[in-house]
Amino acid sequence: MADDNELTLKDPAAAKKKKLIMIVALAVVLLGGGGAGAWFMLAGGDKPAVEAAEAKPADNAPQPSLYVGMPRPFVFNVAGGQRDRLVQIKIQLMVRGAADEALAKQNIPLIEGTLLRVFSAATAEQLMTFEGKEKLRQDSLEECRRVLKDLVSSPVIEQVLFTGFVMQ
Repeated sequence: MADDNELTLKDPAAAKKKKLIMIVALAVVLLGGGGAGAWFMLAGGDKPAVEAAEAKPADNAPQPSLYVGMPRPFVFNVAGGQRDRLVQIKIQLMVRGAADEALAKQNIPLIEGTLLRVFSAATAEQLMTFEGKEKLRQDSLEECRRVLKDLVSSPVIEQVLFTGFVMQ
């Protein structure tokens, strides 16, 4: 340290030069470390083809749940003991994977017709109870799956969900 003080006292230009060299060296080390770290992080994700093939999910692994909304709510009349009632049901279809989603969207008119046929068989007394609504939902699912299986050899729909249910 004594030599540094003597150098500063004797030649201030040399001291400034030494400081500048230290700053430049420190900047090069920091930039080099940052660049190397970025390279390892970005290039480290590459796996050999063998490992990448092993990382693919198995064909029997469950697909993600996707939801297909029906374009409009179902509005229909049901017969009641004292009077007929008007019912409105909003529906979402739960499917597994993009292939089933595409099939469901492609066959929405068929699904709508099937659901209306099932709904028209319901009575107001049935729809006033939770058990009746659940039976209607289950019957809707079974009938839609049967019709789609006949058409595309796959049940496509996993669940029929009532997202809105109003009866007046």
